[in-house]
Amino acid sequence: MKWKPWTSDPRAIGGVAPQSTADWAFVQHMIASMDSKKGRVGVVLPTASSSGAARKRPSASASWTTTCILVFRAPGTKVEGRQGGVLFIDASRRFAKAKNRNVLTSAHIADVVTAYRSRSGADGSPADADGGGLAARFVPAAEIAMNGYDLNIGRYIKQAAAVQEDLGSLIDAYNIARADRQKNEQRMLAVLAAAGVEGFDE
Repeated sequence: MKWKPWTSDPRAIGGVAPQSTADWAFVQHMIASMDSKKGRVGVVLPTASSSGAARKRPSASASWTTTCILVFRAPGTKVEGRQGGVLFIDASRRFAKAKNRNVLTSAHIADVVTAYRSRSGADGSPADADGGGLAARFVPAAEIAMNGYDLNIGRYIKQAAAVQEDLGSLIDAYNIARADRQKNEQRMLAVLAAAGVEGFDE
């Protein structure tokens, strides 16, 4: 999305978004457009703005992941136990593979709703909503501030961090194994060629 940054606009509640983060400008427009007394807004983003201005609005933000759903409520409409922080839900394992895209089924959506309605432990530990690894954790704004307003879900829900680490480890292991296989194939072909054996394609 191309856009020219606002110079003065009441919608820029979290600061004027730079030209490189038009998505943050769009999110602020959505927040400013909702009913100020009872409004709610849901925004789906493939990637969310990571600008400092965006991250310093944790009461109106969520985790920045490959795909995220941000849910905003009008000020003062959160239930008492959910004020002053952000509820993170890791639903990264809830999808069904389709031909051209992944899909959230009705069962997956029900799992997310269950996680939304669950409560974190008194110590702030994630609540495993269904025993299957889908976790929710309410994080106070003070903790988010201490983390430099970093909204990476893996910082607040350990299973998300573990999945990310596992993926990186798997990629590294694959690359090492692939390089070893290629080296061994080259050695084998050289030995066969030196022995006069033909018929192997490289």
